[in-house]
Amino acid sequence: MTELGLARVLHVLGVVLWIGGVAMVTTVILPAVRRLASPGEQVALFEQIEHRFAWQARFTTLLTGLSGFYLVYLLQGWGRFTQLSFWWMHAMVLVWVLFTLMLFVLEPLVLRRLFLRHAARQPQRVFAWIQRMHWLLLTLSLLTLAGAVAGSHGWLWL
Repeated sequence: MTELGLARVLHVLGVVLWIGGVAMVTTVILPAVRRLASPGEQVALFEQIEHRFAWQARFTTLLTGLSGFYLVYLLQGWGRFTQLSFWWMHAMVLVWVLFTLMLFVLEPLVLRRLFLRHAARQPQRVFAWIQRMHWLLLTLSLLTLAGAVAGSHGWLWL
């Protein structure tokens, strides 16, 4: 396998595990947690699941970013960022930056404390907000993924 092939494999595996995990949390885990009877159970279960998934998400986000930038380097693709027809490359970087900030900065330093404080008083409202944010991020991720697959196979919409 070539260096380029290995970088592509790592990039695709990272994306599949990362965005697939976001889809699982958004469409299955959050709705299940919200249906539990006790707000205390909701908070405890969400914290337990989120703690375990956060490490997977951090690793796969880092793997995806490193392999993605390495692919741009190997393919000498920096010029694509100057062309509107490669909008999906900008979108990939945007999605990666959003998740990286969330996972490495906002969640551990700010959001976790806010979640625990507000979930103790208004768990339904907090979980509704979390689910809306997950749907927004998942939608943006899937649009980006669709654009990247289409664009990297020659379907340039602009």
